[in-house]
Amino acid sequence: MATNFRNNVTKNIGTVPVSVYTAPISIYSTVVGLVLANLTESVVKASVTLTATPDSVTGFIVKDVLIAPNSSLRVLNSGEKLIVASQNSLNVKCNINDSLDCVLSYVEIT
Repeated sequence: MATNFRNNVTKNIGTVPVSVYTAPISIYSTVVGLVLANLTESVVKASVTLTATPDSVTGFIVKDVLIAPNSSLRVLNSGEKLIVASQNSLNVKCNINDSLDCVLSYVEIT
C-alpha cells in the first residue's frame, strides 16, 4: 500500500459551493488540515460540507462560522482528522463572492 501526502489549494471561493476535494474511486483519504482564509475587509460566514455517495447525502462539518477580516480559520484542530470515503467530496462556500481561499492537506492510501 502506498501512502501519498498531498495539498490542494482552491482560490476565490464564493456563494456557490465548490468541491475542494473528491476522493478517487477505491481510495480512502484522511484530511489532516483544512484552513480557510478570508481575503476581504468584511466578516465572512463560511460553511464546509461532506457529501457522501451514492446517496448524495450532505452533512455540515461547520456551518456559517464567522471568519474575521483578513484572517484565517483552522477547521481541523489539535490533531483532528476527517476520513473521506471513496467518491465522497468536501465542499466549501461562503456568503460573499470571491472571498475565501482554502488549503487542504490530506493523505491518500492506495
